[in-house]
Amino acid sequence: MKLNIKKDDLVVVIAGEGRDRTKSKRVLKVDREKGRVVVEGVNIQSRATKPNAANPNGGILKREASIHISNVQLLSDGKPTRVGKREEKGKSVRYSKKTDKTI
Repeated sequence: MKLNIKKDDLVVVIAGEGRDRTKSKRVLKVDREKGRVVVEGVNIQSRATKPNAANPNGGILKREASIHISNVQLLSDGKPTRVGKREEKGKSVRYSKKTDKTI
């Protein structure tokens, strides 16, 4: 699956739960097979854990869960933009469809 979003890109959440929508954050992980991304500080899930060697007190762990890639949009110059691909000097590069700049 060809995706236009990569790890460490800045994206804005355009759909989903009210408190996460319109957040601008960094992509932590991209799952190409499932078409999902993990975005920093978005879709926080809580999980209760028993005490173990890694976490001697146990308790509630919070971590980011993945969201579908169609629910995020790449930021270019601080504004959401659609992404296209084109050939430049024999290489495929991403560009912003709003500003026509290479990303």
